[in-house]
Amino acid sequence: MSESQNLLAEQRRALIVDEVRRRGGVRVNELTRRLNVSDMTVRRDLDALARQGMVEKVHGGAVPVAEASSHEPGFEAKSTLEPTAKEEIARAAAGLVAPGSAVALSGGTTTFAVARRLLDIPDLTVVTNSVRVADVFHTAQGAAASARPGAPRQAPATVVLTGGVRTPSDSLVGPVADQAIRSLHFDLLLLGVHGISAEAGLSTPNLAEAETNRRLVRSARRVVVVADHTKWGTVGLSSFASLEEVDVLVTDPGLSPAAREEIAERLPELIVAGEDDTGRAADG
Repeated sequence: MSESQNLLAEQRRALIVDEVRRRGGVRVNELTRRLNVSDMTVRRDLDALARQGMVEKVHGGAVPVAEASSHEPGFEAKSTLEPTAKEEIARAAAGLVAPGSAVALSGGTTTFAVARRLLDIPDLTVVTNSVRVADVFHTAQGAAASARPGAPRQAPATVVLTGGVRTPSDSLVGPVADQAIRSLHFDLLLLGVHGISAEAGLSTPNLAEAETNRRLVRSARRVVVVADHTKWGTVGLSSFASLEEVDVLVTDPGLSPAAREEIAERLPELIVAGEDDTGRAADG
């Protein structure tokens, strides 16, 4: 199968997942008409999505996977999901970070990917409640310190890791983290999310993490959410911000046209990473 055919299949399956989440279920015959493909193609797509845990197959169609809103996957489990999309999102998000700025990064596998893209931006002050994100910078600084004498070096980032209680996704949350963040002010917040929707806004299955994320949002002049298309329509146990509190959403081309329209009505800017040379979609 050619690369273009693979891309079409990915986009088609993303549309199916979006329809299932938005409507609470779809039938095979509805999908064949909407997507203008054969019954066999739709069933193959549903089989593939069911194997990935994206939908649950039922007689004649598919429904959303029954997952508790309080379920929180670990970092390693999440790191295997949508790796290509996360790298494209990271590249586009890093382009929003100016040298010398104060940047906050929340926990998550997408912000982890962003952190690796920030290593070449000089004079940053980075505040994070993610053990994994902090490790990215500390490892890079260790490598720079051991470089041969005379090799050119840039000013390393100043990294502040909040304290707190560790979550399954290796974020530090709770009163200690909240207190550390409360007195700080960031030029930019790069924020990963468990779920994002028009009704629930930004959400997480972890109550303590929700409060810490609220603190991060309140302390930032500009809020940039980094989230692949599978996060749209997902709702965690606790909402911590509305879409109106977000300045930019950076996502991938798998986001459906219907979702893009909803987002464009509420957000000042939508960046679809990898869609064109600039990574920017037309603003709604």
